Amino acid sequence: MSSNLERQANAEPVSAAPSHVPNHVAFIMDGNGRWASSRGLPRTEGHRQGLEALRKIIRHAALRGVGIVTIYSFSTENWSRPEPEVRFLMGLLRRFVQRDLSELHRENIRIRIIGERDNLDAGILKLLLDAEELTRNNTGMELVVAFNYGARQELTAAVKKLCEKVARGEIEPSAISESHISAELDTVGLPDPDLIVRTSGELRLSNFLLWQAAYTEFYFSDLMWPDFDEAALDQALECFGNRDRRYGGVTAQAL
Repeated sequence: MSSNLERQANAEPVSAAPSHVPNHVAFIMDGNGRWASSRGLPRTEGHRQGLEALRKIIRHAALRGVGIVTIYSFSTENWSRPEPEVRFLMGLLRRFVQRDLSELHRENIRIRIIGERDNLDAGILKLLLDAEELTRNNTGMELVVAFNYGARQELTAAVKKLCEKVARGEIEPSAISESHISAELDTVGLPDPDLIVRTSGELRLSNFLLWQAAYTEFYFSDLMWPDFDEAALDQALECFGNRDRRYGGVTAQAL
Protein backbone atom coordinates (compact mmCIF):
# COMPACT_ATOMS: atom_id res chain seq x y z
CA MET A 1 0.00 0.00 0.00
CA SER A 2 1.42 3.35 -0.99
CA SER A 3 1.17 6.26 1.42
CA ASN A 4 0.40 9.82 0.38
CA LEU A 5 3.38 10.88 2.43
CA GLU A 6 5.88 8.92 0.38
CA ARG A 7 4.24 9.80 -2.93
CA GLN A 8 4.66 13.46 -2.03
CA ALA A 9 8.28 12.88 -1.06
CA ASN A 10 8.96 11.02 -4.32
CA ALA A 11 7.54 13.87 -6.37
CA GLU A 12 10.39 16.21 -5.45
CA PRO A 13 14.13 15.71 -5.97
CA VAL A 14 16.17 15.19 -2.82
CA SER A 15 18.50 18.08 -2.08
CA ALA A 16 22.05 17.65 -0.78
CA ALA A 17 20.98 18.49 2.77
CA PRO A 18 17.54 18.78 4.33
CA SER A 19 16.59 22.12 5.80
CA HIS A 20 16.33 20.58 9.25
CA VAL A 21 17.95 17.30 10.26
CA PRO A 22 16.08 15.61 13.13
CA ASN A 23 18.08 15.03 16.28
CA HIS A 24 16.45 11.69 17.10
CA VAL A 25 15.29 9.23 14.43
CA ALA A 26 13.72 5.88 15.32
CA PHE A 27 13.32 3.00 12.88
CA ILE A 28 10.77 0.20 12.70
CA MET A 29 12.75 -2.09 10.41
CA ASP A 30 9.94 -4.05 8.78
CA GLY A 31 9.79 -6.36 5.79
CA ASN A 32 12.82 -8.64 6.04
CA GLY A 33 10.74 -11.81 5.75
CA ARG A 34 8.61 -10.54 2.89
CA TRP A 35 11.74 -9.29 1.07
CA ALA A 36 13.14 -12.81 1.21
CA SER A 37 9.88 -14.57 0.33
CA SER A 38 9.40 -12.40 -2.75
CA ARG A 39 12.77 -13.64 -3.99
CA GLY A 40 12.21 -17.28 -3.15
CA LEU A 41 14.73 -17.09 -0.31
CA PRO A 42 14.44 -18.26 3.31
CA ARG A 43 13.32 -15.65 5.85
CA THR A 44 16.73 -15.88 7.49
CA GLU A 45 18.33 -14.40 4.38
CA GLY A 46 16.00 -11.43 4.69
CA HIS A 47 17.19 -10.86 8.25
CA ARG A 48 20.80 -11.17 7.11
CA GLN A 49 20.30 -8.55 4.40
CA GLY A 50 18.36 -6.40 6.87
CA LEU A 51 21.44 -6.31 9.08
CA GLU A 52 23.52 -5.11 6.13
CA ALA A 53 20.99 -2.33 5.56
CA LEU A 54 21.19 -1.38 9.23
CA ARG A 55 24.96 -1.04 9.05
CA LYS A 56 24.61 1.42 6.17
CA ILE A 57 21.83 3.43 7.82
CA ILE A 58 23.65 3.82 11.15
CA ARG A 59 26.72 5.28 9.49
CA HIS A 60 24.81 7.44 7.03
CA ALA A 61 22.65 8.88 9.81
CA ALA A 62 25.82 9.82 11.69
CA LEU A 63 27.21 11.48 8.58
CA ARG A 64 24.00 13.46 8.13
CA GLY A 65 24.24 14.82 11.67
CA VAL A 66 21.52 12.77 13.37
CA GLY A 67 22.25 12.75 17.10
CA ILE A 68 20.32 9.64 18.17
CA VAL A 69 19.19 6.58 16.23
CA THR A 70 16.80 4.14 17.91
CA ILE A 71 16.18 0.77 16.27
CA TYR A 72 13.33 -1.62 17.06
CA SER A 73 15.53 -4.70 16.90
CA PHE A 74 13.43 -7.29 18.75
CA SER A 75 10.04 -6.81 20.35
CA THR A 76 8.50 -8.69 23.26
CA GLU A 77 6.05 -10.15 20.73
CA ASN A 78 8.86 -11.50 18.50
CA TRP A 79 9.43 -14.39 20.91
CA SER A 80 6.27 -15.97 19.46
CA ARG A 81 7.98 -16.49 16.09
CA PRO A 82 9.13 -20.01 15.15
CA GLU A 83 11.94 -21.15 17.43
CA PRO A 84 14.50 -21.63 14.61
CA GLU A 85 13.91 -18.05 13.43
CA VAL A 86 14.30 -16.67 16.96
CA ARG A 87 17.50 -18.67 17.38
CA PHE A 88 18.82 -17.27 14.10
CA LEU A 89 17.98 -13.71 15.16
CA MET A 90 19.85 -14.19 18.44
CA GLY A 91 22.85 -15.46 16.49
CA LEU A 92 22.59 -12.48 14.17
CA LEU A 93 22.64 -10.15 17.18
CA ARG A 94 25.78 -11.86 18.48
CA ARG A 95 27.50 -11.52 15.11
CA PHE A 96 26.50 -7.86 14.83
CA VAL A 97 28.02 -7.02 18.20
CA GLN A 98 31.12 -9.14 17.64
CA ARG A 99 31.73 -7.76 14.15
CA ASP A 100 30.62 -4.16 14.52
CA LEU A 101 31.12 -3.16 18.15
CA SER A 102 34.80 -2.28 17.90
CA GLU A 103 34.17 -0.26 14.73
CA LEU A 104 31.23 1.60 16.27
CA HIS A 105 33.43 2.32 19.28
CA ARG A 106 36.19 3.71 17.06
CA GLU A 107 33.59 5.93 15.39
CA ASN A 108 32.71 7.36 18.85
CA ILE A 109 29.16 5.93 18.76
CA ARG A 110 27.55 5.31 22.13
CA ILE A 111 25.27 2.28 22.51
CA ARG A 112 22.31 2.12 24.86
CA ILE A 113 19.95 -0.82 25.29
CA ILE A 114 16.29 -0.41 26.23
CA GLY A 115 13.79 -3.15 26.93
CA GLU A 116 13.07 -5.85 29.50
CA ARG A 117 16.26 -7.53 30.75
CA ASP A 118 14.80 -10.02 33.20
CA ASN A 119 14.84 -13.64 32.02
CA LEU A 120 17.11 -12.92 29.06
CA ASP A 121 19.66 -15.55 28.11
CA ALA A 122 22.77 -14.85 30.21
CA GLY A 123 25.02 -14.76 27.16
CA ILE A 124 22.82 -12.29 25.30
CA LEU A 125 22.49 -10.07 28.37
CA LYS A 126 26.27 -10.00 28.87
CA LEU A 127 26.73 -9.11 25.21
CA LEU A 128 24.37 -6.15 25.55
CA LEU A 129 25.84 -4.95 28.84
CA ASP A 130 29.39 -5.19 27.47
CA ALA A 131 28.41 -3.09 24.44
CA GLU A 132 26.96 -0.42 26.70
CA GLU A 133 29.96 -0.42 29.00
CA LEU A 134 32.57 -0.26 26.24
CA THR A 135 30.93 2.76 24.58
CA ARG A 136 29.64 4.48 27.74
CA ASN A 137 31.96 7.49 27.49
CA ASN A 138 31.68 8.02 23.73
CA THR A 139 30.39 11.42 22.68
CA GLY A 140 29.23 10.88 19.11
CA MET A 141 25.89 9.65 17.83
CA GLU A 142 23.91 7.49 20.26
CA LEU A 143 22.60 4.16 19.00
CA VAL A 144 19.63 3.01 21.11
CA VAL A 145 18.80 -0.66 20.62
CA ALA A 146 15.25 -1.61 21.62
CA PHE A 147 15.68 -5.29 22.42
CA ASN A 148 12.97 -7.40 24.09
CA TYR A 149 11.06 -4.12 24.12
CA GLY A 150 7.34 -3.42 24.21
CA ALA A 151 5.86 0.00 24.94
CA ARG A 152 2.83 -1.30 26.84
CA GLN A 153 5.09 -3.39 29.05
CA GLU A 154 7.32 -0.37 29.56
CA LEU A 155 4.35 1.78 30.61
CA THR A 156 2.99 -0.95 32.87
CA ALA A 157 6.35 -1.21 34.63
CA ALA A 158 6.46 2.58 35.04
CA VAL A 159 2.99 2.60 36.64
CA LYS A 160 4.04 -0.15 39.04
CA LYS A 161 7.14 1.80 40.09
CA LEU A 162 5.09 4.92 40.74
CA CYS A 163 2.54 2.91 42.74
CA GLU A 164 5.37 1.57 44.86
CA LYS A 165 6.61 5.11 45.51
CA VAL A 166 3.10 6.16 46.53
CA ALA A 167 2.85 3.16 48.87
CA ARG A 168 6.15 4.13 50.50
CA GLY A 169 4.94 7.68 50.95
CA GLU A 170 7.56 9.13 48.61
CA ILE A 171 5.03 10.92 46.44
CA GLU A 172 1.37 11.91 46.61
CA PRO A 173 -0.85 10.54 43.82
CA SER A 174 -2.01 14.08 43.03
CA ALA A 175 1.60 15.15 42.50
CA ILE A 176 2.30 12.64 39.73
CA SER A 177 3.05 14.46 36.48
CA GLU A 178 4.16 13.58 32.96
CA SER A 179 7.76 14.11 34.02
CA HIS A 180 7.37 11.50 36.77
CA ILE A 181 6.13 8.96 34.22
CA SER A 182 8.91 9.80 31.77
CA ALA A 183 11.47 9.33 34.53
CA GLU A 184 10.36 5.71 35.01
CA LEU A 185 10.56 4.74 31.32
CA ASP A 186 13.44 2.88 29.68
CA THR A 187 14.19 6.03 27.68
CA VAL A 188 14.77 8.27 30.71
CA GLY A 189 17.25 10.99 29.79
CA LEU A 190 16.62 10.66 26.06
CA PRO A 191 14.69 13.26 24.06
CA ASP A 192 11.56 11.98 22.36
CA PRO A 193 12.04 10.91 18.74
CA ASP A 194 11.57 13.69 16.21
CA LEU A 195 10.94 11.20 13.42
CA ILE A 196 9.86 7.55 13.27
CA VAL A 197 10.52 5.75 10.00
CA ARG A 198 8.68 2.52 9.21
CA THR A 199 9.40 0.45 6.13
CA SER A 200 7.40 -2.13 4.12
CA GLY A 201 4.24 -0.04 3.70
CA GLU A 202 2.76 -0.84 7.12
CA LEU A 203 1.13 2.13 8.85
CA ARG A 204 1.25 1.39 12.57
CA LEU A 205 3.52 1.70 15.61
CA SER A 206 3.38 -1.96 16.69
CA ASN A 207 3.86 -1.27 20.41
CA PHE A 208 6.90 0.97 19.84
CA LEU A 209 7.59 4.14 21.88
CA LEU A 210 3.90 4.85 22.47
CA TRP A 211 4.45 7.48 25.17
CA GLN A 212 7.49 9.03 23.52
CA ALA A 213 5.82 9.39 20.10
CA ALA A 214 3.13 11.85 21.22
CA TYR A 215 4.47 14.60 18.92
CA THR A 216 6.73 12.58 16.67
CA GLU A 217 6.59 12.96 12.89
CA PHE A 218 6.07 9.74 10.91
CA TYR A 219 7.49 8.63 7.58
CA PHE A 220 6.18 5.44 5.97
CA SER A 221 8.15 3.87 3.14
CA ASP A 222 6.92 1.14 0.81
CA LEU A 223 10.48 -0.21 0.63
CA MET A 224 11.23 -3.42 2.48
CA TRP A 225 13.92 -2.83 5.10
CA PRO A 226 16.75 -4.61 3.18
CA ASP A 227 16.14 -2.14 0.32
CA PHE A 228 16.09 0.94 2.55
CA ASP A 229 19.42 2.58 1.72
CA GLU A 230 21.21 5.89 2.11
CA ALA A 231 19.15 7.56 -0.61
CA ALA A 232 15.95 6.41 1.08
CA LEU A 233 17.12 7.87 4.38
CA ASP A 234 17.98 11.14 2.66
CA GLN A 235 14.44 11.23 1.29
CA ALA A 236 12.96 10.68 4.75
CA LEU A 237 15.13 13.45 6.20
CA GLU A 238 14.16 15.78 3.37
CA CYS A 239 10.49 15.10 3.99
CA PHE A 240 10.94 15.79 7.71
CA GLY A 241 12.78 19.01 6.94
CA ASN A 242 9.75 20.28 5.04
CA ARG A 243 7.32 19.62 7.90
CA ASP A 244 5.83 22.38 10.03
CA ARG A 245 5.95 21.05 13.58
CA ARG A 246 3.41 22.97 15.69
CA TYR A 247 3.08 20.73 18.79
CA GLY A 248 -0.62 21.56 19.04
CA GLY A 249 -0.15 25.28 18.41
CA VAL A 250 -0.24 27.41 15.29
CA THR A 251 2.50 29.20 13.40
CA ALA A 252 2.69 32.95 13.05
CA GLN A 253 1.83 32.62 9.35
CA ALA A 254 -1.48 30.94 10.24
CA LEU A 255 -2.61 33.80 12.49
